[in-house]
Amino acid sequence: MTTTVRRALLLLLLTPLLYALAGAPQAAFAHTELVSSSPKDGADLKKAPGHLTLTFDEAVDLDDIRVLTAGGDRLPVSRAPRGGADAVRVALPAEEHGKLAVTWSVVDAEDGHASSGRIAFTIGAPAAEAGGDEAAPVPAPSPSLHTALVAARWAGYLALALFVGGLAFVVLLWPRGADEPRSRALLVLAWTAGLLATVASIGLQGAYSTLGGLRDALRPVTYADLLATEPGVVLAARALVWVLAAVVLGALLQGGAGTSRSPGWRVGALAVTFGLLRTTGMTGHSSEGAEPTWGAVADFVHLLGASLWIGGLAVLALAVLPRRRARELAVVVPGYSRLAAVSVAGIVGAGLVLAWQVVGSYDALLHTSYGHLLLLKTGVLAAVLLAALASRQWVRTRLDLAVLLRGDAATVRPFGYSVAAETGLVLVVLAVTSLLVTADPGR
Repeated sequence: MTTTVRRALLLLLLTPLLYALAGAPQAAFAHTELVSSSPKDGADLKKAPGHLTLTFDEAVDLDDIRVLTAGGDRLPVSRAPRGGADAVRVALPAEEHGKLAVTWSVVDAEDGHASSGRIAFTIGAPAAEAGGDEAAPVPAPSPSLHTALVAARWAGYLALALFVGGLAFVVLLWPRGADEPRSRALLVLAWTAGLLATVASIGLQGAYSTLGGLRDALRPVTYADLLATEPGVVLAARALVWVLAAVVLGALLQGGAGTSRSPGWRVGALAVTFGLLRTTGMTGHSSEGAEPTWGAVADFVHLLGASLWIGGLAVLALAVLPRRRARELAVVVPGYSRLAAVSVAGIVGAGLVLAWQVVGSYDALLHTSYGHLLLLKTGVLAAVLLAALASRQWVRTRLDLAVLLRGDAATVRPFGYSVAAETGLVLVVLAVTSLLVTADPGR
């Protein structure tokens, strides 16, 4: 077993220990949903009720609940008497007869996901004789806002993979890459995109949580409101870790290959890597289910494996292969092939744990939109693995010839094509992953 593979395995195996030292995450559940209401939706009442009681499947904060009339007026919300933290009372407007309808929305305190619905009941007349339905439509974020949030998450995942995987590639396989302009530019681009995507996600997540529009994501009050919530704190922590990553990156750019071999710099790079991976996983669904600790550990391993694979793949395709230097190919390509094999094993194993943790059953996998997205991601990942298999086969059968021919372009070209195919399909996998994060697992 090579030194590179031993280090990668050690990092994967130490993950549970790191979590034990950092503290196990608390149990979390699926997105907050309405369990019942009193009066019930669709009820025929002889007398107008003075209030409406809403009961949710988990504790809710009053500030995270909005209830609106058909005209858009916000109704007062308070704790329900003799109710728990999961029940609230809504003061209703006076209504003698006709149909009264309200729309409600609640923000999940764990991940910022917004759930909403509509409740209507008839007062003083049968439903068939009641007046027309004047209730406002069920509130929902604008499609453009949802698209922008998915795009920001996609950019964040890609930047994370390129930065973490790129640093690991330079440290473990190619120290000279710290002095190569292409790899340096890739790391700078990844850091810039990661920081910008995180800052943008704060505004977009804030607007999404309040069921607003794309313009709301640019308002300072949206940032301020979200930063007072748990998802906002996580995003702010991620932004701060990206700022700290600038110190690590700056030292590498200034010192070059010598810095990449420094134990002190490697400790700093490892700390930044852990922070970026952990804060990224905290905004997903990994802690949902019966075993949130193992879900969080599996998510960390999943993100780490994906970063080592994708980031290394990008450095290999954009910085190593264009040089076509025989000695580099002889050392770097086999090393990355082994590292990628370990990473893929970690991705698959952790992915199985996450799928069972979040989806929970075969029925949910086959009959929910979240399950369909997960199956789509699995199918695209299978195509990526086929391309990776072609790359590995080239390493086994053609690498020696490429080295003998001093990196001949015609000999290396098939390997470049398979690497390019892997890279393109990986971008699709990241896009589906971004959709999964904003989707409701529907447990």
